[in-house]
Amino acid sequence: MHDHPVIAITVGEPAGIGPELVALVAERHRREPFPARLVLVGDAPLLARRAALAGLSPRYCDYSPAASAPRDGGVEIWHQPVTVPVTPGHPDPSNSQHVLEMLTRAADGCATGAFDALVTAPVQKSVLQDAGIPFTGHTEFFAQRTGTPRVVMLLTGADGPMPLRVALVTTHLALADVPAAVTRAAVDATLDILARELVAKFGIAVPRIAVCGLNPHAGEGGHLGREEIEIIAPAIAAAVARGLAVSGPLPADTVFVPTVAQHYDAIVAMYHDQGLPALKAATFGHGINVTLGLPFIRTSVDHGTALDLAADPVKAREVDPGSLVAATLLAIRLATRRAPG
Repeated sequence: MHDHPVIAITVGEPAGIGPELVALVAERHRREPFPARLVLVGDAPLLARRAALAGLSPRYCDYSPAASAPRDGGVEIWHQPVTVPVTPGHPDPSNSQHVLEMLTRAADGCATGAFDALVTAPVQKSVLQDAGIPFTGHTEFFAQRTGTPRVVMLLTGADGPMPLRVALVTTHLALADVPAAVTRAAVDATLDILARELVAKFGIAVPRIAVCGLNPHAGEGGHLGREEIEIIAPAIAAAVARGLAVSGPLPADTVFVPTVAQHYDAIVAMYHDQGLPALKAATFGHGINVTLGLPFIRTSVDHGTALDLAADPVKAREVDPGSLVAATLLAIRLATRRAPG
């Protein structure tokens, strides 16, 4: 851990809003420097051109691992060239390999210690899939790249006295595939990883965790499904026996009510659209996605590529970079956190 860490930021889908977002972050860094060295991973001429189109004037310079951090509030770019020219708002599958290479190099840089944390701007998963790349998301890609058997997607609001945090047992799956993926092993691993990382990364000594049921009303005593009885409740009981402070299974339609949620440090949802709508309704534009369980720190924005905004220079100039700023600040904080003792 470093007092002034090196943070890599991948710029995401080159036709999306990522280039404008990182330009806005760079402009903020020039005015109010982040306590870190920021390195953008993307196409340097593209980033300069898109910033100019949006009327932004960030201070960019070339990245050199052996050099020291820029003294003038500059943000470095590790140049990863696009394959074909980019039209804002119109992704081209021909650039999918560029996106994959960007993510690969950034992850490997974290693995080798060149970077202390990784922040990711959004990618367009459908374009990668159109190019024949079986890409379901950053979370799954980084797990596979690092050989991590299981990771946990955690969405959190910006820091506050009682930030809402939502972890997922399953991530980017079709709804029809969710019940089969909610296994005892999946719930066990999610609870263990979440509890461990809330202690190690967020400094919560005894995390209080609520667990949603899969079915409406948490199964209504078996009348609306038996996953709660046969899978989720036994996993909770086993976690409690291991010394974790876990409660549930609780109905998802009530556990996110603020007067209930405030009693927990994190809520575990069984699937993507069970937990994330509540989180995004409360924090959208300033929420943060954190991948727990990886051998490096990774945070991300809580939104997509916003192709419609990227296509319009006026709208792109006015985009809110709040989520990327929050993700960067959290990555810096996690990278500078020192283990107790």
